Formats: sequence, C-alpha cells, structure tokens
Amino acid sequence: MGKQLTEMLKGTLEGIVLAILSGRSAYGYEITAWLRDQGFSDIAEGTIYALLVRVEQRGLVDVEKVPSEKGPPRKVYSLNAQGRAYLEEFWRTWSFLAERLEQLREGGK
Repeated sequence: MGKQLTEMLKGTLEGIVLAILSGRSAYGYEITAWLRDQGFSDIAEGTIYALLVRVEQRGLVDVEKVPSEKGPPRKVYSLNAQGRAYLEEFWRTWSFLAERLEQLREGGK
C-alpha cells in the first residue's frame, strides 16, 4: 500500500488535518502524532508543518502562540468559520467521490 497510499494522501491530507482541527485546537506535533497513532506512520512532521503554513496563509485556521515549557512558543491552530466552510465542501466532495468509486467497485451499477 505504501506508494499508492502516499499518492492518495496528497490530495486528502489537507481535509484530514482540518477535520482534526474541527474537533479541537492542536499544534503541529500533536497532529502528526495523532495521525501516526491512527496508522499513518509514514507522514513526516515537515509535511504537516508545510500544510499548516498553507492553510494559515489561506485563512482557514486561526493561530495562537502559546508558551512552551521547552523552547520557543508553540503555534496552536484552530479551525475558523472559513475553514469550517472549506471542510464542509471537502466532505461533500469526498462523499461524491466515495460513492462513484463504490459504484465502480461494484461493477458500474
């Protein structure tokens, strides 16, 4: 599954991260650790940080710098109204694709 999973994740990882943030605020390492706990063991921290920068620049998340016991302050990300609207559209698109793929798998019914 390795390479194929990696390729499929490229198109969906943004939605996955926004879905995580819809439940609670989190910082980059927390998101990466949660994804790894869920079986996405090949995801690099750098991938998540780059994605977080992109969604921040697009105005989909709010960012708060929170003091850290070790090192510089952590950037804690939370989904804002624009991000929630984007996530809703992501789920609509996901549902559409999943239905079409299931039809194909069942023989084009």
